[in-house]
Parts: sequence; C-alpha cells; structure tokens
Amino acid sequence: MRAVFGLGNPGSRYSKNRHNIGFDIIDHFVNPYSVPFKAGKGDYYYAEVEIARTRAIFVKPVTYMNRSGRAVQHVLGYFPVNLADILVVYDDFHLPLGTFRFRTGGSDGGHNGIRSIIEEIGQSFFCRFRFGIGNNFNDAVDHVLSNFSKTEQNLLLELIPIACEAIGYWLENGMEETMNRYNKSFLL
Repeated sequence: MRAVFGLGNPGSRYSKNRHNIGFDIIDHFVNPYSVPFKAGKGDYYYAEVEIARTRAIFVKPVTYMNRSGRAVQHVLGYFPVNLADILVVYDDFHLPLGTFRFRTGGSDGGHNGIRSIIEEIGQSFFCRFRFGIGNNFNDAVDHVLSNFSKTEQNLLLELIPIACEAIGYWLENGMEETMNRYNKSFLL
C-alpha cells in the first residue's frame, strides 16, 4: 500500500491559496475515480483507489499546515504503509511556478508542514513532491496565503494534470525514474 499526502489548510477561507496546491492536486487526481474523501481515524480525510494493481490512499490533513505531521503519524499508525511508500505533495515558494522537484529526504527547507512531519515521525527520509508556486514576492507568509492570479490560475489548468501524471508515474515506477522524468520546469 502507498499513501500520497497533499498538504494544505482546511476550510473555504484557504481553498484557493498557493499553500493549498497539495490539496488541489490530490483532489484532481482522485476525481476521475469517483471516490469520495471520508474521515479517517485521526486528523485527516482520505480516498482509496487502486492504480496499476497498487492500493493507494490519498490523504488531506485537517490539522492546518503547521501540524500536518500529526495526520501523517495517524495514517502510518493505522494503515499498513511503510515510510518508504509515502509521497508528500506540497507548495514550494523557492521554485518558480511550474517547476517540479521530486526528492527523497532532506531538510524542511523552511516549510512548516514538512517541519511538522519530520518532528512527528522522527526522521526526514520520505518521498516529496515540491510544486513551485512562484518565487517573486516580498513576504513569504503573505505569498503562500495569497490566491493565484487569474493568469496563474489558467496555467494551473495545464500544470495540475501534469502533476497528477507525475504522481501516477511515481506510483508505478518509483522515485528515481520519476525524478529523472519530472524534475524540471513545465512552463517554457
């Protein structure tokens, strides 16, 4: 079994924020399967699908970004998922919009959701998918909690399906092949 965590903040107030791109991507991924998200045994909602004979759960923590690690810990404690079989999808303001970075391990890079996960599970070795949300701003907090511009929203219509394709590729082929294929900018 594998688990894909999309990070974001719950509630309509945050639904269009840059910080919620993880939620947006996994919502888009799960939508064609017509599987609803349901409450989990902890601080998260999840949807379960089977892809290429692989059982996968797609998880949205409801703890707010800064405490995402609690939901990851709850999932790891309840489902038969190994740490090596999780992927965390989240925004990265260090990357230009449309740039993808898959990696295993590393620091939190200043991302509070990743920091929380590292603190809760006690290690930093897990698969990550950093989705560039734009790196041209004055204040990081204001930037991540702002909505995408109309132009950026139009670009997301192209980028989110590619992000979903990349997640599907990870589910079938693993991290190394996914990094080789998708670690680049998709806006030229």
